[in-house]
Amino acid sequence: MKKDNLSNELDKAWRESSWNFVHMMRWILLAIIVGLIVGAVSAAFSIGDRLANTTRNAHFPITLLLLPVAGLFITYIYQHAGEYKVRGTNLLLTTLRAQTKLPVRMAPLIFVSTILTHLCGGSVGREGAALQLGGALGSGIGQIPFLKLDDGDKRMVILCGMSAAFSAIFGTPIAAVFFPIEFISIGIIQYSAILPCFFASVTAGAVAALAGIEKESFDMVDAPDLSLALTGKVFILSICVAIISIAFCLILKNSGKVLAKIFPSPYIRVVAGGLVFIIISIITVWLGIPRYMGAGMDIIEKAVKGDVYWFDFILKILLTALCIGSGYKGGEIVPSLFIGATFGAAFAGIADIPVALGASCGMAAMFCGVTNCPVTTLLIVSELFGFRGASVYFLQAIAVSYVMSGYFGLYSEQKIVYSKFRTQYIDRKAGALDISLEEAKEK
Repeated sequence: MKKDNLSNELDKAWRESSWNFVHMMRWILLAIIVGLIVGAVSAAFSIGDRLANTTRNAHFPITLLLLPVAGLFITYIYQHAGEYKVRGTNLLLTTLRAQTKLPVRMAPLIFVSTILTHLCGGSVGREGAALQLGGALGSGIGQIPFLKLDDGDKRMVILCGMSAAFSAIFGTPIAAVFFPIEFISIGIIQYSAILPCFFASVTAGAVAALAGIEKESFDMVDAPDLSLALTGKVFILSICVAIISIAFCLILKNSGKVLAKIFPSPYIRVVAGGLVFIIISIITVWLGIPRYMGAGMDIIEKAVKGDVYWFDFILKILLTALCIGSGYKGGEIVPSLFIGATFGAAFAGIADIPVALGASCGMAAMFCGVTNCPVTTLLIVSELFGFRGASVYFLQAIAVSYVMSGYFGLYSEQKIVYSKFRTQYIDRKAGALDISLEEAKEK
């Protein structure tokens, strides 16, 4: 009898393991296909973006003066693109919660509009655009008839596309796996997506490497041994950056609304915003600080070495909000890193801590504050600065910022599923101001 029971159990285990293997190989194959396609398109995007930045610098100020013209073109194509024209990353979030469908046409739109914005100096990033690009391409792959994917599988393919694009464009393959599956619903990680997102991320990263796309990286941060004094300084830095992240989210959220009231026509709005940006950029060039055009990765590299002005983070917040609020397209992630790095470096000079540590902890606190993704943040700063050295301070900055930034965030459709202050289910949207903190605690 016991042998029969054991035999039955072994038979069940074998059949289940066989099914698991087939299921795993199916997803690995599909993820590799997604990685190849999205990696190739993302590599083309990176090459185009790099060419746009090179051209801008070579033909400045002519390219800058063309910003309003580029804005008119971007506004025109988005005005004729459908109801999703202004929703961006928020559309990804609603799609992944099975509330909307993601149009494939979103991919060429964000591809062209982001490169045009960078060509003319717009103060926007590219990684947020990568999420939209990869998500749209993943959506298109998921709709191929012979794949016969159900709705859940299609959403998984979108996640793979987002991981692939983020990995190919930013060069942080581990963080690219976790970002899409963490930022949908804060407090819940979609562990079922780790396997396919990993293979999509690694494949896309390999494709980008073959295309000559270099990974973003910095020198490893050397931090002193743990001390009460240094921990206290990083604690204060993290609180300050968390407050700045709230301000950035609110300014970015409301800039478009304010500009829409002043300039109801989207065409007039994008031209007016472009002209103001041109004037401010020319003034900064005249003053010898042309630091705020484009995404700003070069300035982040300078910040890590201590080359910052105390007002860098303020101008980057305002100019990024001006560009995005006016209708120019791009991401918010690199501007966020710019803001955190420059403030952290400036704070390091005042607080007498290693400048690289201040800049990197500022980046970590800012990224976590605006995305509400602590796991991804730890991975992304560790990949950028090395997994040893200052990791304990990175984690401290992330933990403090995660709590202090409250329920704000860049993406209004992002769900905060569990409270940041206690083990309670709250299920509210990021930045939704209709629920007070106390009400959220009581839920």
